[in-house]
Amino acid sequence: MLTRELLKQVRQIEIKTRGVVNDVFSGEYHSVFKGRGMEFSEVREYQPGDDVRSIDWNVTARFGHPYIKIFEEERELTVMLLVDLSGSLIFGTVEKTKQQIAAELTAVLAFSAMKNNDKVGLILFTDQIEKFVPPRKGRSHVLRIIREVLSFEPRGNKTDLKNALEYFNHTIKKKSIAFMISDFIDDGYEKIIRIVGKKHDLIGLVLRDPREREIPKAGLIKFKDAETGEFRFIDTNSKDIRDWFYMKQKENDSKLRSLFISGRIDSININTGTSYVKPLVDFFKLREKRW
Repeated sequence: MLTRELLKQVRQIEIKTRGVVNDVFSGEYHSVFKGRGMEFSEVREYQPGDDVRSIDWNVTARFGHPYIKIFEEERELTVMLLVDLSGSLIFGTVEKTKQQIAAELTAVLAFSAMKNNDKVGLILFTDQIEKFVPPRKGRSHVLRIIREVLSFEPRGNKTDLKNALEYFNHTIKKKSIAFMISDFIDDGYEKIIRIVGKKHDLIGLVLRDPREREIPKAGLIKFKDAETGEFRFIDTNSKDIRDWFYMKQKENDSKLRSLFISGRIDSININTGTSYVKPLVDFFKLREKRW
């Protein structure tokens, strides 16, 4: 049953993100993500200035004067959203958690696909595949996807990016646009992400929180690993510990960035402390320049 609170959350996200889609991304999604090619539309009589290479010689011979073939872009695309629901996504120290940001990003991308008459599907994952929603069109389908991301209660807490990417690669046979929304805190997926990146147009949306890089001076703090449930006391007054933590996160981010570059996979860094609109706009503009 859908609770009143859940319906309210879905409605709020719909209003906010549809406004972003209409005001910010209008036209950019269409120009950045091309269709699969050109398909035949119709024939018409030749007009001065038309490309002679488009002349349909069979129709021309039949009617005794030149006709040309008209082609249109085959627009329909399949957009897949791979959303991480592992325990580390619950973390957030500013206004929203990484999971809440993931839900809004899901809505923005799903509404962008809907606006351009593309199919959109969903894979929710932790260290197992939690939910698969096959690609479809329409507003009601997009709202279902948002509800799933907001309300789904995963069975797992840990992360297995390798399993999620393998499942996606085996389930979606035709080339698609795939957005993987995760904090990418995992290892062992380096090979499969390169394979998926060659077959599909894969984009990584990397979620980060400011406190994942810098720990404030607050004395002895008890930390809990959201994925394993383990507790550990850390002396945040220690400069050595704070410096080690900062360098470790910086090293992890550098490795991830190198993986994306070597695999020719686009990525967008999203921080819970700032708006996700600018990183998305910058990404669309960069992609548009490359086409």
